[in-house]
Amino acid sequence: MNNQGKLLVIKLIHTIIWMFFVLVIFYILYSGVFNQITTLTWIGIGMVIGEGIVLWIFNKFCPLTLIARKYSDSLKDNFDIFLPNWLAKYNKLIFTSIFLVGIILVILRLIQNS
Repeated sequence: MNNQGKLLVIKLIHTIIWMFFVLVIFYILYSGVFNQITTLTWIGIGMVIGEGIVLWIFNKFCPLTLIARKYSDSLKDNFDIFLPNWLAKYNKLIFTSIFLVGIILVILRLIQNS
């Protein structure tokens, strides 16, 4: 497989993983908004925190981005994922903010229900 093919595979995998975590983050938000806190909510919170630890270990980069860098010299923020460039650029800020709102709502619901 040539470098373009390898980059395409990485972009597909990266996009699927990104979509999964977006769904998890919105599920956490949903749980807090509608007071539907379940075991899945806590698993989701743990997964997102785990993802944050991975990003912290890799200096705010997804490991797939570092692998994709071997196959592209592009300076665009979306060279390694099928997202619009603006979303790839602000991805961490946008979804960390949504995650934090979800966490706050879950905590408020727990306080309210106790």
